[in-house]
Amino acid sequence: MSETGSTAVKAPSGQDANRWRALVFIALAQLMVVLDATIVNIALPSAQQDLGISDGNRQWVVTAYALAFGGLLLFGGRIADLWGRKRAFVLGLGGFALASALGGAATNEAMMFGARALQGAFGALLAPAALSLLAVMFTDGKERAKAFGIYGAIAGGGGAVGLILGGFLTEYLDWRWTFFVNIPFAVVAAVGAYFVIREPEGGRNRSPLDVPGVILSTVGLVALVYGFTRAESEGWSDSVTVGMFVASAVLLAAFVAVEARVKAPLLPLRVITERNRGGVYLSLGLAIIAMFGLFLFLTYYLQVVQGYSPVKTGFAFLPMIAGMIVGSTQIGTRLMTRVAPRLLMAPGFVVAALGMLLLTQLEIDSSYTALLLPAMLLLGLGMGTAFMPAMSLATLGVEPRDSGVASAMVNTSQQVGGAIGTALLNTIAASATTSYVADHIGGATSRSQQQLVQLQGQVQGYTSAIWFAVGILVAAAAIAAVLINAGRPGGTTVAGSSDETVGDELAVPVAIH
Repeated sequence: MSETGSTAVKAPSGQDANRWRALVFIALAQLMVVLDATIVNIALPSAQQDLGISDGNRQWVVTAYALAFGGLLLFGGRIADLWGRKRAFVLGLGGFALASALGGAATNEAMMFGARALQGAFGALLAPAALSLLAVMFTDGKERAKAFGIYGAIAGGGGAVGLILGGFLTEYLDWRWTFFVNIPFAVVAAVGAYFVIREPEGGRNRSPLDVPGVILSTVGLVALVYGFTRAESEGWSDSVTVGMFVASAVLLAAFVAVEARVKAPLLPLRVITERNRGGVYLSLGLAIIAMFGLFLFLTYYLQVVQGYSPVKTGFAFLPMIAGMIVGSTQIGTRLMTRVAPRLLMAPGFVVAALGMLLLTQLEIDSSYTALLLPAMLLLGLGMGTAFMPAMSLATLGVEPRDSGVASAMVNTSQQVGGAIGTALLNTIAASATTSYVADHIGGATSRSQQQLVQLQGQVQGYTSAIWFAVGILVAAAAIAAVLINAGRPGGTTVAGSSDETVGDELAVPVAIH
């Protein structure tokens, strides 16, 4: 058994007494990052008009953040391992607050794009530091379940909360407040973390920084995220889109080759080749592909087709948030120490797929109560139940010195999944809409009939893409069931795992520092 071999033990008597207070500030920082992703989308039309951003350039408000965040995540995780997670966490919060202030005060598009890129860069430092702090501070099985339940609920439901808050701020104050609102979150979280968090000793990775790995991974991930982002607007056959995908494949292949050879790799391959963690990264990425596309479609459906205001749209997502909170903090937390994680993740993804399946029945005049409400509840329950053990298992059994990059891989799979989901499902929806309108517009003689056909075409596009999302969630469930073989508490070590075996229990891995 390796130095991280798992043995079921009770929480060490020297465990930090402030760990639950620390969780409050870690959760607050996570909420800020997740809120920001959706708040800015709500404010984008107002900001575009105010700053004179062209239609061609408006995508960069979102893309600048996505490229910096997705490209720098592995580097940010390694910096957290090198500097210490608490220091990286506080620095990330401070930088995110300053970048948010810059975005709120933006007077032109260049200032806005720069602020968003800075937000992404500091977010890439903050996100893996937050998750790895949880991994090293909560080592008792039951406590870990509760802590990751809370974290998973925020990670899953925070985006929908952002729709509500973004709607309120944009409608009743000003779009600039969607940036300024981050500042109090960041200041409170940073001050609290500075005084409360006590990072366990001996967990840093002080090896020299793998500069070739940093360059190859950053540029490769940027090319990959930009390729999917560009595919959404310019099409999959666009020469630059294809070039980005080819460049990304070459760079990331070179990155893997370098990591297999260097003495102190940026991403030790043992982190991703262990079958349980590999299964988590893959199934989580697929689930995010399905969910990101769905959030986008439902937002447009409620606002454009049903005529909801931004605030009403946000409130319409509340049942999904409630489902995620129940699935994560009640179902996932209570069962995670009693059953194998695959028995939570696979059924969770299946339940979410059933909710998604209901949404394939969407029509222009679909009832919120009869169709959308039960679908959202099922989606929330399923995702909350699945995400919670996934977040925990992704960092279970990892050597403390690798917890930053292991946490960064969770965020990377989500970020890349989000980029793929937005581009892929949008393309499917747009193609189905175009085809429907072309087939039916000839029979529409009046303007009102033509508008009706356009709306029907949009709904047809959404449902076509949602069918693909159902299939993706079923695939995520299958991968979780097949690849993830960590068993229930009290069992024996699973045969056939790597030398970094995650034991058959979800109790604390004993790491020799």
